Amino acid sequence: MNFKLPFVPEQASAAASEVDNLTFFLVGMSTFFTVLIAAMIIFFAIKYRRKSADGVGSSFENSPLLEITWTVIPLLVALFTFAWGLKVFFRLYRPPANAVEYQVTGKQWMWKIQHPTGQREINELHVPIGQPTRLVMTSEDVIHSFFVPAFRVKADVLPGRFTSLWFLPTKAGRYHLFCTEFCGTQHSGMTGWVVVQSPEEYQAWLASAPGPKAPSADGAQLFAQYACNTCHKPGPGGRGPILHGIFGTEVALADGGTVKVDDAYLRESILMPSARIVQGYEPIMPAFQGQISEEAMQQLIEYIKNPPPADAATAGTTPASRGNSR
Repeated sequence: MNFKLPFVPEQASAAASEVDNLTFFLVGMSTFFTVLIAAMIIFFAIKYRRKSADGVGSSFENSPLLEITWTVIPLLVALFTFAWGLKVFFRLYRPPANAVEYQVTGKQWMWKIQHPTGQREINELHVPIGQPTRLVMTSEDVIHSFFVPAFRVKADVLPGRFTSLWFLPTKAGRYHLFCTEFCGTQHSGMTGWVVVQSPEEYQAWLASAPGPKAPSADGAQLFAQYACNTCHKPGPGGRGPILHGIFGTEVALADGGTVKVDDAYLRESILMPSARIVQGYEPIMPAFQGQISEEAMQQLIEYIKNPPPADAATAGTTPASRGNSR
């Protein structure tokens, strides 16, 4: 029987080898110093043991050189480890500008995923090899945690806010997806797969998968359904600003501060519009907290970030349009 017990999961992303190298270094360094200290304790306990009942140890003088040595060497090792860990951290949590964004919603006990082209999956995510992939995630109920061991990426998925992770798949195959935060009685069953395919296979899968409507198109319907377009009109004169082009900009607040318009700010502006009032606008927008699901929230935000071309053509980007997302 061919029995194989791998020390680490398969490496299937660009960051996997970096994470493993840092882990091996930490394990090796910890093992080395553990053995060294234990050996020194045993050696000194034997060499300098008390040899008679009334024996008295001899005096000795401190060695500045020895004290400097055992202070500086651990300091340099710690600084080296910190710098290496910081490099890996930035590698894991700073996605490239060309990363393709997918929407993920955790729910007891499943993962709901929507592609930028509209296809939907449950407990499975298809991605093409070599494509930087960013997941924008939220939870409909309790705290979950999205973990793909083969990619060496993991992030908590929280109710009431967005978190994200990204990866660059480098090897085709099917890779386990786990929830690693205890989330209820069926936590152990909240698993799935990330399927990495060649670009040709991925395009064929997209063509055969249901749900051709993109998240921004769903968001456009919700934008009209909740009467957002009555205030956020494409031309001047609306009681709210034009939202096209506002994402990623800095806006001035009524209290004199500024805020960057990102996913978290847009979410807050929809649920609690009076939290941070933008300069030049009145707090007249009603709160939608408790009325919009997390999945619908993601679609609305996606629409504001990426309005369809027809809306973009009529929206314009006047300076007033950058004042408020309320």
